[in-house]
Amino acid sequence: MTDLRTAVLALVLWGTSLLLIHLPHLAAPAIGVGAGGAALLILARRRSAGMIVLMLLCGAAVAANIAGAQSARDALGAEDGHVVEATIEVSSSASLGADGRLWFDAQTITVGPPGHPRAIAAPVRVGVAPIDGADLGAVLRVSGQGKRAGDGERAALVVFGSRAEVAQPASGVFAIAATTRADFIERAGTLPEPGAGLLPGLAVGDTRAVSEEVNGAMLASGLSHLTAVSGANCAIVVAAVFWFVSLLGGGRVLRVMLSLLSLSAFVVLVTPEPSVIRASVMAALAMLTLLLGRPSAGLAMLSLAVCGLLVVDPWLAATPGFALSAAATAALLVLSRPLLRGLRRWMPVPLALALSVPLAAQLVCGPIVALFSDTQSVIGVVANLLAAPAAPIATVIGLLACLAAPLPALADVLAAAAWLPAAWIQTTAVVAAGLPGATASVPAGPVAALVVAVLSIAATLVLTRPRSVGLRLAASGVVVVALAVSAARMLLIGPLGSMTTPADWTIAACDIGQGDAVLMRSGDQSALVDTGADSEALSACLAKTGTERIDLLVLTHFDLDHVGAATSLAGRVDTVLHGPVAEPADQRILDELAAGGAVLRAGAAGTHGSLGSAEWRVVWPPPDSAAFPSGNDASLVVDVAGGGVPRMLMLGDLSAAPQRQLLSSGRVRGEYAVVKVAHHGSRDQEADLYAQVDAPVALISVGEDNDYGHPRAETLSLLDAGGARVLRTDQRGLVLLGERAGRLVVWTERQE
Repeated sequence: MTDLRTAVLALVLWGTSLLLIHLPHLAAPAIGVGAGGAALLILARRRSAGMIVLMLLCGAAVAANIAGAQSARDALGAEDGHVVEATIEVSSSASLGADGRLWFDAQTITVGPPGHPRAIAAPVRVGVAPIDGADLGAVLRVSGQGKRAGDGERAALVVFGSRAEVAQPASGVFAIAATTRADFIERAGTLPEPGAGLLPGLAVGDTRAVSEEVNGAMLASGLSHLTAVSGANCAIVVAAVFWFVSLLGGGRVLRVMLSLLSLSAFVVLVTPEPSVIRASVMAALAMLTLLLGRPSAGLAMLSLAVCGLLVVDPWLAATPGFALSAAATAALLVLSRPLLRGLRRWMPVPLALALSVPLAAQLVCGPIVALFSDTQSVIGVVANLLAAPAAPIATVIGLLACLAAPLPALADVLAAAAWLPAAWIQTTAVVAAGLPGATASVPAGPVAALVVAVLSIAATLVLTRPRSVGLRLAASGVVVVALAVSAARMLLIGPLGSMTTPADWTIAACDIGQGDAVLMRSGDQSALVDTGADSEALSACLAKTGTERIDLLVLTHFDLDHVGAATSLAGRVDTVLHGPVAEPADQRILDELAAGGAVLRAGAAGTHGSLGSAEWRVVWPPPDSAAFPSGNDASLVVDVAGGGVPRMLMLGDLSAAPQRQLLSSGRVRGEYAVVKVAHHGSRDQEADLYAQVDAPVALISVGEDNDYGHPRAETLSLLDAGGARVLRTDQRGLVLLGERAGRLVVWTERQE
């Protein structure tokens, strides 16, 4: 009963925190305290009075905390859209964002217009150009553009820094930890891939060296929890110290004390930011209850810890990580033992023990992930089983290598030893993510969460074998159907994928969401123009079309919706033809493709070549154009024809102005069968160019329910007036085109 009551308290407090975070201007303290006092008077003699009063008082504490921080948050929010100058104290580790900035959480000391900052203490999220010294505890002076954060976010303001300098470096234990981490990260960087970039993430939670491709593979394989400090990392540290002290003959009290002391030191080493503290609290609770021989008290302790954390930091209620940490810890306490008993009937005990913990976490966390993620890992349990033996080895030996920095020779040996399991984990992730159907795309939200919850419950019942025969049969039926659907999907996406589409296509517009990815083939050679941002969707398209290798990859420009999935093709591309490079991130994409064996070739008007029997030429942009140096208006525009490929003009993301210049250049002439409409059908089009092209088919590569309103009604009217048949990937899915007896043949995955 005590466990149930504390669990109810945690649930109610969680809901209260969510409500109060999003309604910050309520008179929450007065309401909470008043309600608590009234409940105390009315229910004092009732059996459940203590529990109810405790709920109300905890809610009042949450409300008071939020209300007390609101004035400072409002003051920061007033800087929305303004240039600000701030003095901040770094309060988290830094991570490299997709925009090339170094992002971290901080607490403001002073903030305001340039030259007139005022003292305000409130949390902010800051992004600056990579800078040395942005360590936990350091004080920085930052200038940049402010943008108000949402009410549910811990940060009250997001600062896009244009200038940053270290005013005061980190000191004390934080300085020692920063130096130790930096030395280990540099040492790991000298090791070979795979594994070198992943090792700092496994050991000390620093993911800056993890490439986008590896990060995507870790997500798709369900191993992403290993690349950052999570409850698993904390549990590994505690378990390793507990085992070592036990090996030396230490008693239970000494083992527990030294384990928790080591956990505290680990938290300082990897930076005690909220996510790390949350993970360490959850891990400490789980380990304490199990190691002290009181697993029955675990749920009560967990619930009280959830309440305590939410009282101290109510904004945790709005973070998925908090829900996942709490759920995974609860799964370890409640579900892992029944699963272990069930699995022992099917497999050896050591294997069942290794599988029960990640399986419990996967079953409980799956519905939560489905609330906010549109991708579910199908291969996650198997990948975790394969990676599980290597994770603690890499974490423990990596930590020892980090701590052995004063002895370089020993540190080098330990880092090399930790590299091997890190390489195994990365290889497991990449191979697992590359399997057909490794992930399933589902619309995030309550419906997806409900479906995943039903599947999780069914799987749990099958493994734990409840007494009710009817319940077992129903659960078995659900699992059998789910496995059959998953197997069929994997076959259709993988080995049998090309059997579901016609074989005589020469142009394919892939359904990859909001973005471009157009395939062409002539003879035994294939070309791909842009890749979209979703590597899984791109892989599915390549499988359906039977495309294994890309002879020519054209990156028209470097917007995410055109090149986001490019690095997933590394090792499968012969030549890369690319538009103007403007940012370091653009060059990194090209470098990864080149590392996979691709030859890089810059494109401009006049560049040409062949694809099988077909001929292609670039007609835009002009070489070394000062008017259009990069971006949408400098997109490579490609004209391709011959060798069975209907003549097609692909307009990239050109707007009306460069379209007019392209038309006046005279490089677009003659008859076209297909035009790839510019910029996903945006409104900014030149009607005369489309009249000149006069193509009977217009392809629009666009995602469903995109935020831009693409394709625009004006553009659809323009194409309709010209007599073009519009084929949209959001409505038709995969679109295939070919020639048969001189006629254009169209096949679409879906009908209107």
